[in-house]
Amino acid sequence: MNNLIVAPLLIPLLTAIMLIFFRNQLGFQRWVSGISALLNILIAVILVGQIHSEGIQTLYMGGWLPPYGIVFVADMLAGLLILTASIVGAACLFYSFSSIGEERERMYVYPLVHFLLAGVYGSFLTGDLFNLFVCFEVMLIASYALIVLGGSKRQLGESIKYMLVNILSSALFVTAVAYLYGAVGTLNMAHLSQRVAEAGQGGMLNVIAILLMIVFSLKAGLFLFFWLPGSYAAPPAAIRALFAALLTKVGVYALIRTFSLIFYHDPAVTHTWLGVMAGATMVLGSIGAIAYRNVLTVLNYQVVIGIGFIGLGLAIATPEAWDGVVFYLLHDMLAKVLLFILGGMLIARAGTENLTQMRGLIVRYPLLGWLFLGTALALVGIPPLSGFPGKVLLIRSAFQAEAFLLAAIGLISSFFVLYSLINVFKQAFWGTEPEEEAPVTKPARSKLLNGTILAVFALLVFVGINAEWIYEYVSRAGHVISQPDLYIQAVMKE
Repeated sequence: MNNLIVAPLLIPLLTAIMLIFFRNQLGFQRWVSGISALLNILIAVILVGQIHSEGIQTLYMGGWLPPYGIVFVADMLAGLLILTASIVGAACLFYSFSSIGEERERMYVYPLVHFLLAGVYGSFLTGDLFNLFVCFEVMLIASYALIVLGGSKRQLGESIKYMLVNILSSALFVTAVAYLYGAVGTLNMAHLSQRVAEAGQGGMLNVIAILLMIVFSLKAGLFLFFWLPGSYAAPPAAIRALFAALLTKVGVYALIRTFSLIFYHDPAVTHTWLGVMAGATMVLGSIGAIAYRNVLTVLNYQVVIGIGFIGLGLAIATPEAWDGVVFYLLHDMLAKVLLFILGGMLIARAGTENLTQMRGLIVRYPLLGWLFLGTALALVGIPPLSGFPGKVLLIRSAFQAEAFLLAAIGLISSFFVLYSLINVFKQAFWGTEPEEEAPVTKPARSKLLNGTILAVFALLVFVGINAEWIYEYVSRAGHVISQPDLYIQAVMKE
């Protein structure tokens, strides 16, 4: 049954390879993509159940035991993230069926999405730092193609910035990996934790830790997010939703693993910097969210604020904070994909991204309007929606750790989220529609899209109402994060 660990990685990989050969059979591509996405959700559910009943799952490729061979590790954190990412991937694929257009569908969009998903799942599952780099690159190469899909002037300009930032961060990543291997002689994460503890985290190891922090912060958009608002506005709507919900979260996952498993011995250095970056990210993200009147820019700054809020928990790093990080991370992935799908639908129906040119859409599109409002309230953390439990855990852990400034910034940033999204809702949906309606193309296969957005919103409500049941799984993930010996024992078989 341990072979189940690599199934979430293999299914999208094999799907992507197969779809390359059916470029013009669009109906076939849609069906195969949809079935593959739903199958991955089922596999992820089974994997989470297996982890819950049997504990951390490991798979040693070729039978080589660590630290000599490649190992895949599925603890509860990885399982929950794979399940949530599978739901996000399915939602974005179903949205793309009715929004991306046949011309772009013939540009290998579905194989590229599945390659990206394979990189995401591989990043969550790998137990080796170099293989994390490899999975990052698989994900990023697919994203490079997706961000220019269509070849508009805006896409080409933003893609250059996006690629340069990621190429730089990848170069720094492989440099840090080389120095780390030279310092401790291993790249297996569990073995790294042992070696760093034996050597004592200081001097060169702290330099490597800071270098990895810069790399993963660039990829996550934590403080170093200057590239994000423009780049995430460039691709088609379905791809924007996929990027916003998943790509930055892989960087967050890498930060969690690195600074809870490997470099957790000198928090005065590493976690202090994480706290500074988290606070600055929330402040700057909040300013950006209220400063613009472009829907896409406002939504992109919501991604930034969310990353900063998760960074608050990374900096505090207490058991309750880790629980809050996991809970809020899962919520944020679901809420962001729904927010960006609804934002894409809003722009398509209004015919413009400019908020000042929108009004009165609630009359023709009431479902779109009320779902947008509900998603905004979930992001703010209004009970009983999914954002409330994670936000309470994080803010409470900040007060318990006497990180009053971070707690205050976190609370204030929530009000900025509320203000900016309510402003979008009020401007776009209230009032009287313009006499000259913007050109709107009604998307085909809208029943599938409506079912998708209703299902994702139902999940936001379900997670909030059943928070106690969800917390049983979340706390298991948080427990392994806060007790690295559990991960080490499962991998090294000690």
